[in-house]
Amino acid sequence: MQLANPLYYPLPVFVGAITLVAGIRLVNLPSFVVLPVAGAVAMGGAAFRKSQAPPSLNLNNPALEADLLRLQQQAQTLTLKAEELRLEAARLLTQSTQMDLLAAVQLTCDQVQELPTKIAQLVQQMQGQDSLLSVQDLQRQLANLEAKLPSSVGVMQSQLIQLAASLRQNIQLAQEGQDARQAQAASLSKLVLDSAGQLQKLQNHLRTADLANAQQTTELRTLSDELSSVQTSLDLLIER
Repeated sequence: MQLANPLYYPLPVFVGAITLVAGIRLVNLPSFVVLPVAGAVAMGGAAFRKSQAPPSLNLNNPALEADLLRLQQQAQTLTLKAEELRLEAARLLTQSTQMDLLAAVQLTCDQVQELPTKIAQLVQQMQGQDSLLSVQDLQRQLANLEAKLPSSVGVMQSQLIQLAASLRQNIQLAQEGQDARQAQAASLSKLVLDSAGQLQKLQNHLRTADLANAQQTTELRTLSDELSSVQTSLDLLIER
């Protein structure tokens, strides 16, 4: 168990104080005996509370850390849902004419299962002395994104337009000397939620579609492509 500063954990300090008072006034022990015991109680309690706390991401921004820890949990849940969809697709799409659709769904599931790694990569970028995004980094991201806009359609185009607006906001924050990472985390949160929604839509349609019907299998392919587009938008957000 790691040592912890009791001053950061009021409850163990309170319990240590009670131990001190009770030892001296109620049990009539000498102070030189009770003081080390009370200190040990406070230190031990603080160490226990620290061990129960979520791991720190070392971002020097508690609100940002809380957001990213929540997104990591959501990403882990999505990887399980993606594996469930992969197995379900393999069970339902068995005809030779459905192999392309099966491959597309499985590839999309692979992309979704990379979410925890992508978020960990973003967290790593946010750490260290160069954690605050520079205007140059953000402008480069925006230029790369805008270069992809003319060839994008549908969900992908919508995602890129929203990301471009978010990057412009981040550039303004960075130019003002503010921490743009919170806005970046908000963009990430939206894309994770979009991933969850698209994944659920794809799974629902797979379960209810007439897989012998060409139009309905085309709709499945479209949903798979849309989910893949969200993952591409995530890649663009994390690029630096």
